Amino acid sequence: MSKAVPSEPILTVAEIEKLLEDVFPQLHHGGRTVMVEQVAPMAARLRLIAHERHLRPGGTVSGPAMFTLADVGIWVAIFSHLGPEALDAVTMNLNINFLRKPPHGDVLVDCRLLKLGKRLAVGEATLFSEGAAEPVAHAVGTYSIPAPRK
Repeated sequence: MSKAVPSEPILTVAEIEKLLEDVFPQLHHGGRTVMVEQVAPMAARLRLIAHERHLRPGGTVSGPAMFTLADVGIWVAIFSHLGPEALDAVTMNLNINFLRKPPHGDVLVDCRLLKLGKRLAVGEATLFSEGAAEPVAHAVGTYSIPAPRK
């Protein structure tokens, strides 16, 4: 009988932050600006502390910075439920719609897993400027989950 995929996170925020420091130090190159704030059933919330390097001309947070936040956010939601073995999950597709210009300031992403299977996950990410009610971007991504190591 196969093992069911958990619908609750099995890693804490502190465990996730430690894993990111250990296996993905590039994320924090130049200073720590991405923070995991919360994991919940089939969900995660991250924050981008927007630094000058995340801005585009005109002083708004850049599209590549928001794309990265969405991608990392969905990935965190996936491996928070499956454990460190799923750190090798890779993005197969990520589509993002930029809805409005975010001002210079923190950007939050609320990620929700729509499907979490043994080999495939689909999630959505809604990005907000801190304190704003309307989203600045929305993304949907599909991720390939590697087979367990034997």
